[in-house]
Amino acid sequence: MELETKVLSRELQQRMYDNGLTIATAESCTGGRVAQAVIATPGASKYFKGGVICYSNDVKENLLGVSSEVLAEKSAVSEEVAIQMVKGACETLKADYAMAVTGYAGPVAGDNDGVPVGTIWLACGTKDKTITLKLNEDYGRDINLAIATNSSLRQMLNFIDAEKDTTEE
Repeated sequence: MELETKVLSRELQQRMYDNGLTIATAESCTGGRVAQAVIATPGASKYFKGGVICYSNDVKENLLGVSSEVLAEKSAVSEEVAIQMVKGACETLKADYAMAVTGYAGPVAGDNDGVPVGTIWLACGTKDKTITLKLNEDYGRDINLAIATNSSLRQMLNFIDAEKDTTEE
């Protein structure tokens, strides 16, 4: 695991510990890499509830409650699906926060839905409030997955910090 990932994992641990919060993951193209990054820091069992690797649409639907209509209309690689994955992970795993990743890491796109390789949607938040980020550059599978993992951790940290700032005002 690269140094940046370990640093982000440690920062996430601190936010979770300091605030008594829990987190979960819902991952498609990253296949558990975000969860692996979260548990890279000792003591993760205190705040990490678990993760769902939802490579197939049936798992997205059946475990996370992603709408079959949205999957059919927008495709699995869409902002709407990423948002529903966050909400589903929060509910299914009873976590305060969740991070979700869905995309095409490469070298080819999945079901020929017109979405290019390198398109990855990240979402994070709570069951009530979610933010998203679209990555759309193709640097090759390994780099795409590393960027998605670190970007997901960074996005979650920013979300937690923004939430804290609004509650302190």
